Amino acid sequence: MTQELDLRRSRLTTPRAAAIAGILFSVLLITSVALIRLSIPADPRDAGQWLAGDVKPVDLALTLLPFAGIAFLWFIGVVRDRLGEHEDRFFATVFLGSGLLFLAMLFSSAAIAGGIVIAYGASPTVLLSSETYAFARAASYVILNTYAIKMAGVFMISTSTLFVRTRVTPRWMALLGYALALLLLLSISHVSWAILVFPLWILLISVYILIENYRRGPRAAASGPDTATSGPA
Repeated sequence: MTQELDLRRSRLTTPRAAAIAGILFSVLLITSVALIRLSIPADPRDAGQWLAGDVKPVDLALTLLPFAGIAFLWFIGVVRDRLGEHEDRFFATVFLGSGLLFLAMLFSSAAIAGGIVIAYGASPTVLLSSETYAFARAASYVILNTYAIKMAGVFMISTSTLFVRTRVTPRWMALLGYALALLLLLSISHVSWAILVFPLWILLISVYILIENYRRGPRAAASGPDTATSGPA
């Protein structure tokens, strides 16, 4: 009896935790990307005039990104816990590897951008007149808009495969994930807002999972006495 209740509680709380973590990650990443895109020119060959303006939105975005990463790690962990013993090695490697690589590249790009801001504050003239700014600006842009986006696409494919197998979400959400992932993999890196495709899709499935979890909660509670009665029989 106790084991059945614990198992039922685990099945209810695991999707809820994944959904909350996914929503936090999506909101924080969307906010950070929006602040950066509105403050920094899309062209990585810019001369750095944006540094002379108000960089507080950029600082705020770089402050929020680590928390987005924490939420994303939590999302990955909870989803893997949901898989449990049904997780196969190939799927686990692609799912976990692509997620960690996306996060590492996101942090790398943010760290370079933060370094540019700090270096400009220390010596504005020297930074902009040297080749250091051009290299750092281009490196940050390429890491985020080429490599991180590709890893996000791979993560979306593996996650969609998970949802097809477990039927956690409707099939159309998984198919949408495949389509958007192919869009990212086939490269739209020249589109400055393309990175938002990833958190928006995570937000969609997270909200759906959270709503479904709350709907199933009362049903499971209502069916509890019947399950308990039929168990010993």
